[in-house]
Amino acid sequence: MNFVSTRGQTPPLGFSAAVATGLAPDGGLYLPENLPDISTQWSKWAGLGYADLCFEFMRLFATDIPADDLRGIVTKSYTKFEHPDIAPLVKLDDRTFVLELFHGPTLAFKDFALQLLGNLYGYQCARQGETINVLGATSGDTGAAAIHALLGKPGTAIFILYPDGRVSPLQERQMACTGADNVYAMAINGSFDDAQAALKEIFADQEFRTRHRLSAVNSINLARVLAQCVYYLYAWLRLPAGVRKEVEFVVPTGNFGNVLAGWLLHKMGVPIPAFKVATNQNDILYRLFTTGEYRMESVRPSLAPSMDIQVASNFERFLYYSLDQDPARVREAMVNFKQFGVQRFGDFNRDIFSATRCADAEIPAIIRGLHDKFGYVADPHTACAFKGLAPDRVSVVLATASPAKFPETIRSAIGLEPTHPSLEALKTRPIVKHLVDANSAAIARFVTGHAVQVNS
Repeated sequence: MNFVSTRGQTPPLGFSAAVATGLAPDGGLYLPENLPDISTQWSKWAGLGYADLCFEFMRLFATDIPADDLRGIVTKSYTKFEHPDIAPLVKLDDRTFVLELFHGPTLAFKDFALQLLGNLYGYQCARQGETINVLGATSGDTGAAAIHALLGKPGTAIFILYPDGRVSPLQERQMACTGADNVYAMAINGSFDDAQAALKEIFADQEFRTRHRLSAVNSINLARVLAQCVYYLYAWLRLPAGVRKEVEFVVPTGNFGNVLAGWLLHKMGVPIPAFKVATNQNDILYRLFTTGEYRMESVRPSLAPSMDIQVASNFERFLYYSLDQDPARVREAMVNFKQFGVQRFGDFNRDIFSATRCADAEIPAIIRGLHDKFGYVADPHTACAFKGLAPDRVSVVLATASPAKFPETIRSAIGLEPTHPSLEALKTRPIVKHLVDANSAAIARFVTGHAVQVNS
């Protein structure tokens, strides 16, 4: 299978090359040249364990990796999850389920894709005898998951940009307290969007990225989105058959990658009827799906920091399909948005998407209400998704992080402080972070000074 850029100005690549490249040289994002139709296959996968289901799904795309090798990579990727179901589906009542995606090594949904991506990188380095430098930006959970996927892997170095003071203290410790020599936690004075913009400028410098064999770990990386498709299918196959066609997946999201994965699965022939985009007070996606206008505003720090985003990177992939897979129209839309900070679309995919917005002031009350009614403790991001559940549908809410990562917010809401042994251990370790200006030149200088040397 080949993969093409949303902007159509770079040659197609195979799976491994597209994963290693990350951001396409023309600034676009890779997608399958043709999405596979799995409408006759998904029923055969019912009953598979998580790793086996992931293998069957990923082999449709990773056609340049021998099947036995791919199975080994996938199996290894899900050995560090604490729950035997990997992604347990928890029933709160007959109309409400929670898909818990926080049982991986960093207690967030990003582990599902990044454990796999880290092992893909390790496989490529070993098979080709090459080194790789990985650069990413995070609003909280991506950085920790990426770092722990590559922790101590030979031939790799990982550089993670994050907004200083705008992630939770425990999220920062997960990035800056590893003690690993190949990890660089880079705190910038700015927002996640500033970090993401600088990252894209660096990847646009083809000489620099080639010289350092630079690859992306954000959800701009093709493998991230494809791996996240799997937990939607896993959960959907575990719902009672009678409710599958009336279910709505409710997805806390800021960068659009998480909900895009479910929607891609829908486009491949899995009859999931609806998705709800749940935002915090940084509500660009809510405004898009309710007004048809995609307008950037200032980022306001919130109790759900991983969604403190105003430029949703994966929106470009969604736009590609919405504009009839026409790269010229995508290029025009992205140029206009970059220049003016706004793009208008009119009635925009409201047949399958709806959206909600949750203000900071509402989050503690939602957490308290869930605990009082169900005895269930949700983190602040997951709490945003519980606002305005559709009364005429069965809801599957994606729980994207462990409440133990946000103890202050949980304590203020219900008087209890959740803990986790891995997080408690971090509290005694020194923080090692590197303060870097939020511009591409400063970041590139730091990477140059610390990158693992590319093998000749």
